[in-house]
Amino acid sequence: MKFWHRAALALTALMAGATASAQDTPVAAPLTPAASESAAAATRVVPGAITGRALTKQDVDAWLDGYVPYALRSGDVAGMGITVVKDGQILTARGYGYADVAKRSPVDPATTLFRPGSVSKLITWTAVMQLVEAGKLDLDRDVNDYLDFKIKPYEGKPVTLRHILTHTGGFAETLKFLIFSGAENQKALGDYLKGSQPKRIFAPGTTPAYSNWATALAGYIVERQSGMSFDDYVEQRIFQPLGMRDSTFRQPLPARLAPQMATGYGRASGDPIEFEIVGPAPAGSMSSPATDMARFMLAHLQGGELNGARILSAATARQMHTTALSIIPPLNRMELGFFETNINGRQVIAHLGDTQAFHTSLHLFMEEGVGLYFSVNSGGKEGAAGTIRAALFQDFADRYFPDATSDGRVDAKTAAAHARMMVGTWENSRRTDGSFLDIAGFVGQTKIAVGPKGELVIPDLKDASGMPRKWVEIAPFVWRDAFGHERLAAKVVDGEVVRWSFDMVSPFMVFERAPVGRSSAWLLPLLYVALGVLALTFLHWPASWYVRRRYRAELGVAGPARRAYRLTRGFAGASLLVLVGWLTFVTMLFADLNNTTDALDPWLILLQLLSVVVFVGAVAVSGWNLWLSWRDGRRWPSKLWNALVFVASLVVLYVALTFNLISFGTQY
Repeated sequence: MKFWHRAALALTALMAGATASAQDTPVAAPLTPAASESAAAATRVVPGAITGRALTKQDVDAWLDGYVPYALRSGDVAGMGITVVKDGQILTARGYGYADVAKRSPVDPATTLFRPGSVSKLITWTAVMQLVEAGKLDLDRDVNDYLDFKIKPYEGKPVTLRHILTHTGGFAETLKFLIFSGAENQKALGDYLKGSQPKRIFAPGTTPAYSNWATALAGYIVERQSGMSFDDYVEQRIFQPLGMRDSTFRQPLPARLAPQMATGYGRASGDPIEFEIVGPAPAGSMSSPATDMARFMLAHLQGGELNGARILSAATARQMHTTALSIIPPLNRMELGFFETNINGRQVIAHLGDTQAFHTSLHLFMEEGVGLYFSVNSGGKEGAAGTIRAALFQDFADRYFPDATSDGRVDAKTAAAHARMMVGTWENSRRTDGSFLDIAGFVGQTKIAVGPKGELVIPDLKDASGMPRKWVEIAPFVWRDAFGHERLAAKVVDGEVVRWSFDMVSPFMVFERAPVGRSSAWLLPLLYVALGVLALTFLHWPASWYVRRRYRAELGVAGPARRAYRLTRGFAGASLLVLVGWLTFVTMLFADLNNTTDALDPWLILLQLLSVVVFVGAVAVSGWNLWLSWRDGRRWPSKLWNALVFVASLVVLYVALTFNLISFGTQY
């Protein structure tokens, strides 16, 4: 079952378009009055300021030249484009490694196109805010008023653009047509949205849950209210005024730009990845060189203006950058489109982005007037791109904007009590409820335990070394990685921990206790036992046949009992085969996202039909067999095993129903 766990984690990372959303009204009450005060004072000023290095072109170039090449080579990453802006100017723009490994083509930060993935959303949010500023959109109006189709209701509450910009629309995530190759599979934006509307799993405005689909919906609203295609709009209203001449959302690339595109790789030493088509295009389809992204950063750092060209009023830009929603204080929050990556006491707003091949980071140090942008064209070995992305940002901040504060500390007895309150099994709010992919979320539920010294232990949250982070409680229900910047915090209601998150993802997703009926803590071990019982039942069939044949023994049952005996074993084997079929199907989806188009729909429909027939049939025939064994007065071992087979079949059916292996439809 390790595959399912890895698949769940991979799905979370991929669909995030990176790492790292929130909303219009506060949804998280203070922990407790005392805890809120302590969280606000989780750091104490230490006499004597820490002075960082002066951020000059000479210093940052020398630092990057020593830092980046080694990081790329050791991580098996092909290339990087990076730029730093400061005081209204591009301080430096650097290219490292290769845009094309086979051709040994170097990265040019001014011309080489990278795919910034979900960083593209910042362009979409800027377009939305332009129309808000023009009076054509209202952040708090029902989005159905702007659409030619209807968003399905949830508890009678409308979804607004404010919800969408803060990822609190309550939508489940979707994978189908997310990223693929081949323009023939591409759909018009409106057709994509109408054909893939996801399930609503939270009331709007209550829970952050990152949504690519909702971002694409915002892009569609831009189309409808502006009377222009989304591609035309961003080119004319954002790219042209800012001089972003080599940037585009168009897929495939315009002929003029195609030769400038960096080749994407899983690993630099591996095969290239074909140009990726992003289905929800406004959520992640942009292609852009580093210096174009520098211009975009400068415009936002300067209140919406660059070199006399204004894309937002200063008031609207300030609204985007400061309208924050606190879900779990004091963790990072969602602004309007941007999210916080605050570090060392500095206000930093940002976005990250991922496709299969490209991995990107954009951070704006608002008070310092500094922006950092970089993108790589490989995932690297063991996800090295993610490690490089986090480390480069943190090391940049530590070098040039270090902290002069020190954490507080909760006493050991209280810390151990708080850690025990966190113990349990937790579900991610960003998940694919309503489809068969729910099974990956089930197996990938996050476990929290307590270590031998009463410390908090979360095996899934690892540091750059691949080891679980060591958490130290610095304020009531606020922890920090003892060797890093990451913080984790929990919301407590009536003495119970009800949700928690950590800085890197807290703006757009939280963890909530898994309901008892969906908890992998007891259900997953029970499923393993059930599968073992079914496997032994099926394997016993040919083995017992061979023994009887060799020793010329009789089966011992006849008539209906013989039929029930054979059907029970046949359905036990069929249940295992169908589960293997689901495992194979999900493996194929994650191994190649091209399979998330309609290509595998016939197999999906077949698996859904087989699941109904086999899982329901297994319960029926094993129940019949159990009843006959009791009626016929068979020996206790036979009765007991038949009872176990019946219970095992019920467990498999329960899991299939609960996690949508028995469902109909090809949307996921």
